[in-house]
Amino acid sequence: MRNLIDIVDLSVEEINELIKVAKDIIQNKEKYSHKCDGKKLATLFFEPSTRTRLSFEAAMMELGGNVIGFSEASSSSTAKGESVADTIRTVGCYSDIIAMRHPKEGAPLVASEKSVVPIINAGDGGHHHPTQTLTDLLTIHCEKGRLENLTIGLCGDLKFGRTVHSLITAMARYQNIKFVLISPKELEIPEYVKKEILEKNNIPYVETNDMEEYMNELDILYMTRVQKERFFNEEDYLRLKDYYILNKEKLEKAKEDLCIMHPLPRVNEISVEVDDDKRACYFKQVEYGKYIRMALILKLLEVK
Repeated sequence: MRNLIDIVDLSVEEINELIKVAKDIIQNKEKYSHKCDGKKLATLFFEPSTRTRLSFEAAMMELGGNVIGFSEASSSSTAKGESVADTIRTVGCYSDIIAMRHPKEGAPLVASEKSVVPIINAGDGGHHHPTQTLTDLLTIHCEKGRLENLTIGLCGDLKFGRTVHSLITAMARYQNIKFVLISPKELEIPEYVKKEILEKNNIPYVETNDMEEYMNELDILYMTRVQKERFFNEEDYLRLKDYYILNKEKLEKAKEDLCIMHPLPRVNEISVEVDDDKRACYFKQVEYGKYIRMALILKLLEVK
């Protein structure tokens, strides 16, 4: 039995196979519409989510399966003090596979050690969000036709953004990748990511606080939110917040085939005027998330 707790649980070959299956689902939806007849997915969301939870539920339904679960901890027996391990053992009696989001880092790993059915980590605190990373990889592959030979700009909160850390970890395994890390000093990428992933694997990267400095070199621009609550003083936040708002003017030097991504929710870091630009891929990214989760469910349930 396989679980997915961290993106590195999957080999490059397995990721490539998932992308291949997801692309086949996009082309041949009817072929997959009964693959999970009689199967049940439990979505255990101990903290709020819009895209991830609904994406998992839509994925299972489009495979012909059913969904049970809860969308907040207060509507489960956790509110009465039940442990995660006991919840998982119980829900495993009713379902074939579990997607779980939890505010505590490591909770899905603990759950996987007690579960009798496969566990998918749908986000654990600031730790991992492997299905968002798979979504990002499918988006890049569909929009650029490859996962090699890319210059990727990551912009905004690079310190606390789990999606950024996971994407760097995943892309570090592909050939000829270069990163441009765009953030204020206060929200720079953590040292361990630089040392353990980028430098250890000899992956070239540059750090800048200027969004436009390398814009003309980027194949991918991955935007994230600069969060007010991360700053020590209001003055620094006010100084930097508009620096990282992507608008048409900042895209003037960008490549014609730039792919603009965002894990969403967006607040104001991408101006709505960019939504109509053909390079904006963030709503396509949402749809790709459903297809890659369909492929993942099939893999973990060992459905051919």
